[in-house]
Amino acid sequence: MARRENPEINAGSMADIAFLLLIFFLVTTTMDVDSGISMKLPEKPPKNYEPPKIKEKNIFEISINRNNDLFVDGDVMELKDLKEAAKKFIDNGGGVGNPIPGEEKGKECDYCQGARDPESSDHPNKAIVSIESDRASDYSTYVTVQNELRTAYAELRNALSLKKYNRSFVEIEEAYKKSGNKDKNLEIIIKEIKTAYPQIITDLDPTDSSE
Repeated sequence: MARRENPEINAGSMADIAFLLLIFFLVTTTMDVDSGISMKLPEKPPKNYEPPKIKEKNIFEISINRNNDLFVDGDVMELKDLKEAAKKFIDNGGGVGNPIPGEEKGKECDYCQGARDPESSDHPNKAIVSIESDRASDYSTYVTVQNELRTAYAELRNALSLKKYNRSFVEIEEAYKKSGNKDKNLEIIIKEIKTAYPQIITDLDPTDSSE
């Protein structure tokens, strides 16, 4: 009796299936993407540019050391108090601001609700927030500081917008986006509020306390 041979398995179709599965998983798998803070870098100044002199009282100095301790103008501050301290500084209105387009000279802030302390910032368009961090500090602490400062500006803009237009600045921005960025009246309002409270946050080069 002849011995029956086992038929060979055609592996060609299995290779095709494996390849198709590989393509399927590559297409459908969700990849984790690192997120960060969206920041617009300033334009390069022209040659022979001399930066204007800035009064020390118009600078809100924030420092983060290697232990993630927060210092504001040299004094220790809790992170939870940073937003209100920043709002108080920005909205102080203790002097004359920089002239805006259409003005020959700067004016006092007639919308500021601050203490008008002559030893603090003159005007929101002169108020500069400066951040310096240690290289060994946690990135999460830096991000939290940035979030607190941006929230401070957002709340000041919302308050002014509600006072003048009975609508928050966020609502006006959303309405402008829904118009396809074509509503000129809303565009003028947005520019006005941003001019009233320009977000001026600067980052200094990181320090290295180990040196």
